[in-house]
Amino acid sequence: MTPLLEVRNLVKIFPSRDGNHPMRAVDGVSLALRKGSTLGIVGESGSGKSTLARLVLRLIDPTSGSIHFDGEDLLALDGRRLRGRRRDMQIVFQDPYASLDPRMTIESIIAEPLVIHRIGDRSERRRRVVDLLQLVGLDPSAASRYPHEFSGGQRQRIGVARALALEPKLLVLDEPVSALDVSIQSQVLNLLLDLKARLGLSYIFISHDLSVVEHLSDEIAVMYLGRIIERGPADTLLRYPRHPYTQALVSAILDADPAAKRERILLREDQTGSGNIPAGCRFHPRCNFAMDVCRKVMPTPTSLPDGSEVECFLYGPEAMPSRPAPTSGSREFLLLGKNT
Repeated sequence: MTPLLEVRNLVKIFPSRDGNHPMRAVDGVSLALRKGSTLGIVGESGSGKSTLARLVLRLIDPTSGSIHFDGEDLLALDGRRLRGRRRDMQIVFQDPYASLDPRMTIESIIAEPLVIHRIGDRSERRRRVVDLLQLVGLDPSAASRYPHEFSGGQRQRIGVARALALEPKLLVLDEPVSALDVSIQSQVLNLLLDLKARLGLSYIFISHDLSVVEHLSDEIAVMYLGRIIERGPADTLLRYPRHPYTQALVSAILDADPAAKRERILLREDQTGSGNIPAGCRFHPRCNFAMDVCRKVMPTPTSLPDGSEVECFLYGPEAMPSRPAPTSGSREFLLLGKNT
């Protein structure tokens, strides 16, 4: 089955001010997204998540690599054809306060994509706006009001309605709930789950919070300094994180059971960045398991029997530990055949 989105060896290098230390924001990323599924992308700030999202949508052009959407080469499209293809790809931004024009009514904001793509007349667009407001759980009377009259959660619902106006196939959700209160986050996440099921959408869900990604994703990719260092089915990756960086992220997830105890994995302070990438494995300066080879050679992806993939010298055909059958609610850290 042809994936909806396929990215191969994507690279984005930004020049530095001094011209001597270019920033490799995305460095050789490959991924695929099946129709109707959700790919979660996690990592710390500066890992390249948002840059990758903008590359996928061709809001910025890559330095090298390929992007295919629904079987079509996005990098081969000229301005007119790319504009038409963008009807199928939309984005919901992180900050609901900054992403809505305060001078426009909600009707104008949601209808703007329809106007740009010349879809319908004024009365048809007005009806579409009403339908979209109801779809995201807002009263149609909201159409005549302005963004400052709404809460953060309501504004994000308006942002989702705008993104759905053109009936896209793919939504890129760039930290869509990180600016919201925890009580509101769950409401917006449940809305996104409902919309995915009702409309047959595919999502790329970007976040630094694994507990949020866990709620929504079918597959998870972990980014570190521009690379995807681990990816796999969401349940597998969260229950059996392989890469030391992923293990540290998973150890920070709060458990709903107050009696549950999980040892937090602490990492060394990060002294690197996308403009100062170390030789070899880029995580080795912070890794508690770093070996000499890690400091000299970049690891290549190792495919594992459960469908996961990890860039780490601790794993490979000869080093792969045997995994016990998953048990409900457990998270086990496997390194060199040992639980740590």
